[in-house]
Amino acid sequence: MASQFQLIMRTGPTPGAAYTLEGDQLMIGRNSTNEIVINDAEVSRRHARLTFQGGKYVLEDLGSTNGTFVNGQRLAGPRVLKAGEVVSFGEQIVLVFEVVSIDPGATVMSPRAAAVPVASRPTLIPPPPPTEYAGSIPAGPVSEPVVAKGPNMTAILIGAGALVFLCLCGAFFWWVDATFRWCVFFPFISGC
Repeated sequence: MASQFQLIMRTGPTPGAAYTLEGDQLMIGRNSTNEIVINDAEVSRRHARLTFQGGKYVLEDLGSTNGTFVNGQRLAGPRVLKAGEVVSFGEQIVLVFEVVSIDPGATVMSPRAAAVPVASRPTLIPPPPPTEYAGSIPAGPVSEPVVAKGPNMTAILIGAGALVFLCLCGAFFWWVDATFRWCVFFPFISGC
């Protein structure tokens, strides 16, 4: 019997996603050049490596920032994975390592659906749009939202205060001139 290996995401950006493990060496990380790409801030660009040796997969951390864990224990070196073990990258990304035995000689049967009249077939409802995962990293630059700002009240108050001051000064000099009090207020003026 042949075995098929896979990682199933339990928590992270795509819960329920199955990563079929095929090949002698698989790189795991945030960078799109990896064989298994996990777009999350807790995952390093090149986070871990899976190597197929002796019919088993060996997991190794590649010096990631947030660490690689198996069953809650941080990896200090390579580790052979066993079926059902929980693999974590950082604190939020949790996957389960599964082994599925396949008999290549087995006959695969699928149930045949009963004929349903076209009029009574249920209407398919499209799935809801995917929600943005909190830990995901945007594919491109993020533009800041434009926020409409009101008038700058400080500038308006300073301008109004300056205008009032100039008006008061003009009124004072007009009163001084109209009442002939130049010499009272400004005795240093020649001719007083």
